[in-house]
Amino acid sequence: MLPVAGYAGLMSALQTLLSDVFGYDSFRPGQAEIIEAVTAGEDVLAILPTGAGKSLCYQLPALAREGLTVVVSPLIALMRDQVRALRSAGVAAGALTSGNTEEETEAVFAALDAGALRLLYIAPERLALGGTERLLRRAGVRMIAVDEAHCVSQWGHDFRPDYLRVGALREALGDVQMTAFTATADAETRAEIVERLFNAPPREFLSGFDRPNLYLAFQPKDRPRQQILHFVLPRRGQSGIVYAGTRNKTEALAGALRQEGINAISYHAGMEAEARREAEERFQREDGIVVCATVAFGMGVDKPDIRFVAHADLPKSIESYYQEVGRAGRDGDPADTLTLYGADDIRFRRAQIDEGLAPPDRKAADHARLNTLLALAEAPTCRRETLLGYFGEHTSGGCGGCDLCREAPERFDGTEAAQKALSTVYRTEERFGAGHLIDILLGKATEKVRARGHERLSTFGIGTEFDQRQWQTVFLQLMALDMVRPDAARHGALRLTEAARPVLRGESALRLRRDSLNRVARRPAPRAMVSDENAPLLSALKAKRRELAEAAKVPAYVIFPDRTLIEMTEHRPGSLDAMARINGVGAKKLEKFGATFLAVLTGDAPDPVHPTRRAAALDGSGDLYDALAAAQSDLVFGPDGTEKRLDCSAKLIAAIAAAKPSSQDALARIPGMDERRLARFGPTFLRVIAEH
Repeated sequence: MLPVAGYAGLMSALQTLLSDVFGYDSFRPGQAEIIEAVTAGEDVLAILPTGAGKSLCYQLPALAREGLTVVVSPLIALMRDQVRALRSAGVAAGALTSGNTEEETEAVFAALDAGALRLLYIAPERLALGGTERLLRRAGVRMIAVDEAHCVSQWGHDFRPDYLRVGALREALGDVQMTAFTATADAETRAEIVERLFNAPPREFLSGFDRPNLYLAFQPKDRPRQQILHFVLPRRGQSGIVYAGTRNKTEALAGALRQEGINAISYHAGMEAEARREAEERFQREDGIVVCATVAFGMGVDKPDIRFVAHADLPKSIESYYQEVGRAGRDGDPADTLTLYGADDIRFRRAQIDEGLAPPDRKAADHARLNTLLALAEAPTCRRETLLGYFGEHTSGGCGGCDLCREAPERFDGTEAAQKALSTVYRTEERFGAGHLIDILLGKATEKVRARGHERLSTFGIGTEFDQRQWQTVFLQLMALDMVRPDAARHGALRLTEAARPVLRGESALRLRRDSLNRVARRPAPRAMVSDENAPLLSALKAKRRELAEAAKVPAYVIFPDRTLIEMTEHRPGSLDAMARINGVGAKKLEKFGATFLAVLTGDAPDPVHPTRRAAALDGSGDLYDALAAAQSDLVFGPDGTEKRLDCSAKLIAAIAAAKPSSQDALARIPGMDERRLARFGPTFLRVIAEH
């Protein structure tokens, strides 16, 4: 632990960097403690929810200390965007990726040789190249930061074998400081991250998995294409992702959305590399674009203003689900999610696990993870409680931010219905799927039923209280509860699990959801980003941002994120001083874009401002600077206007405004305030400072 004085000085310096470079006046929850530990040189493993600001936890310490920080990151698009954003903020950053031009790579090498870079982004695949290790040893690496660190774990949902080289790189560089960051990692994944990356237990930060700005909703599939259209169309003009399980489905959904006037594109691994790259760049740069994609898209997406994520098919695990929906609302503003699921999804996911090459213990763990996701889909109470409970966080009382809290589902005693369904599975020797089992329950003497003599079963015709669709939902809920499981070796035939036996024997009761039975579809209504009154101004600010982004060939959020534009519409700054108080407006951005956006807000272009005066606006001393400048202007030729000219530079006035000295002695200690200036301006300056 740092001494109190050291800690206070460190946090003051970090706060200054946070404001001047990144334009924020405070840390997000959990950031300050992690940044303090990283800056102090500790090895750190930090689990923060997507949108909590993980990248700042290694970027800020990299600027606060000497030496080079190497960031191992999974995607070229992510690295390029982060480098662009850092450079836009005045930070010396570079990337070595297979997407670099020869000139870009040479420029990075030259900057490394000159010791000019503070952050270097590399892909894990580059660690396999022999020259990388030598290059980094020569560059004087002080810290390695591993982004998306769950990729190092075979228990994680995005395992990347190339990440296994990171631990060896740390040893080769002389056991430099190691930090690792991810959004979703259960206890098994965290343990493997520690084992593979660190040579001693790091300091762990588990700041919570909750994303209260995300609205969580699930729906059973019922004409899924229409369900997706009904979800996306009211969100016209917002950026979003629609995940689908197959390449063809991504293209079909994108086409259906385009027919409805939505700016939609598709993305999948079967596309040419250039087409995929173009889709990524369009999604990053354009406002209001929707990408329909397989899960090949998204890891490391750094677009903060994604307003919705929809799943047209069930994700493969609860970690994958939370990682994917977590790409929405990274700016902290409200975002909506919708996940569709059906019996075919469950069969497909079970078959994926059973037909895989993983050892039995891994398959059992994967089934358990899928069970947790299915339990979330069919949860009877608050979804957020169920979701966070999986990650070890226990809450109660409901969140108010999911479909089940908005409209609690009705439940009924489903014990008898479950016993009928499970008994039919048992009496048909666990050899048939739900369709045939439902025919038996409804008493349908189909050719298949008669051929096997199933019309003579005791369960034939005992389920007429439900129709076919309702029985499908009963089986879906039983699958979600893992009481029956599709058997890939028997072409998806349902087999009983141990969880079914107490219900089948009458030893325990079972409550099912009636809303699922009746397929009541709830659609989360889109939430407005600003009031109707401010909507036209926000549109004008976005149009100006798009114009600047296209000219600079950067994503729109690199100019300003949505949250900053929304704050501009709410506070309507009328001067650069007021603009400097908007979150996300740092020194570089105030200089580059302040006057342009001020003109949109006020309708008039502001007068040119001296760079020193602009800097004073950032630290809140702009008004005092103006008052001191006016006072010294009146005294340039002395109180009576007859003395020899003597003035104070803009830099000196800015230093006085920032320091706010309260005495003659304190004023005298400011560099540049010599005896002559102290005699002429001192009393007046002190009076002006006191008045302010």
